[in-house]
Amino acid sequence: MLDQPLTLPCGAVVPNRLCKAAMTEGLAHPDGTASEELERLYGIWSDGGSGILLSGNIQVDGDHLERPGNVIVDGKLSTSAFKALEKMASAGTRHGNHLWAQISHAGRQTQKIVNPSPKAPSAVRLRLPQSQFGEPVALTSEEITTLIDRFVDCAVTCKEAGFTGVQFHAAHGYLLSQFLSPLTNQRDDEWGGELENRARALVSVVTKAREALGDDFPISVKLNSADFQKGGFDFNDSLTVAQWLAEAGVDLLEISGGTYEQPRLLNLDGVEPIEEQSLARSTLAREAYFVDFAKAMREQLSIPIMVTGGLRRKEVMNHVLETGGADMIGVGRPLCVDAEGPNQLLDGADELTRYEDNLSLLPRWLMWLTKLNAVRTINSFATQFWFYEQIANIGRTGKPDPQLTVFRATLAQQKAASAWMTARKNRA
Repeated sequence: MLDQPLTLPCGAVVPNRLCKAAMTEGLAHPDGTASEELERLYGIWSDGGSGILLSGNIQVDGDHLERPGNVIVDGKLSTSAFKALEKMASAGTRHGNHLWAQISHAGRQTQKIVNPSPKAPSAVRLRLPQSQFGEPVALTSEEITTLIDRFVDCAVTCKEAGFTGVQFHAAHGYLLSQFLSPLTNQRDDEWGGELENRARALVSVVTKAREALGDDFPISVKLNSADFQKGGFDFNDSLTVAQWLAEAGVDLLEISGGTYEQPRLLNLDGVEPIEEQSLARSTLAREAYFVDFAKAMREQLSIPIMVTGGLRRKEVMNHVLETGGADMIGVGRPLCVDAEGPNQLLDGADELTRYEDNLSLLPRWLMWLTKLNAVRTINSFATQFWFYEQIANIGRTGKPDPQLTVFRATLAQQKAASAWMTARKNRA
């Protein structure tokens, strides 16, 4: 099953059912332009065998980055910036695969070092033990309209640069996801209140993008199955929004879940109890975090669905595909180290390495401290830094460094982020 092509509703054909999931790279130049490291990284991933590569966040506002080092397309690019984006796209498609630009805006999840007063649907601050996020400011209706156009303009620019599709990021608590949740969207105008209003920004982005990009260009959306927080965006909301997105012309829906406050994909218990959804857990694929949500959606939707998170064994991946759990399998963390992972699976390997099982900022004798929410959160984000640094190593040298410790990776990532922000501020 993994090696079978997939024809999308727009007519585009994906050569196999494996997708390199979107993972933040942090490798753009301080002016937000694509770098030689990104060109090298996506060339190596293209050679790795995935049918689709999803880029990391390409931001529509340079003041609202998910992290230092994001690619930024927030207006008309200079000739040199556009050529750099072209080189990244060319390298990322050199093996005949798709490369889709994941387009995003961090909203209130913008780090304080980037913007101490980020814009968001409502002035609702993140509830986290750390203080790296500032006090958000509510967007005006006019600013929302402008941002919708920015998402569309960014998509058009990426298409012109050679990307073969786009994905609008409406999950994980970023801006479009913030609009969807009643916890973060407390507006009383046409952009808030009832679900139809909360979904207006996302549906408008997709509708306008379809008009601008044409009928034959792939459009995807990454959507939370739920926020996993009481009173937040739940599965029933997600299913309704998914139906609206299908009507608006989406070709592939990626099912995910969680926010910075409830980071489901980091495999945490979170900083508060997870709100369970009214959906029975099957035994189909315990290693796949969102398969059950995708299966329930498939009963209502005709568009292809992708699941990302936890899938490592080929047997399980094929079972998910064969039983209707999904149409595409997203793989993330293993490809930060084993860029050839998709080819290995397609050539007969049984599974991908689960590196996270042996990673921790804490020595083994102190792991009992992870019973504390704050410690567990810090440890999990530090583990993420290890994967970020592996991505950076592939971009810089063409090879990962599996012997790197979580501590050294965390220091390296923090140092790189600080240097990037200093360079960006100095050029302002």
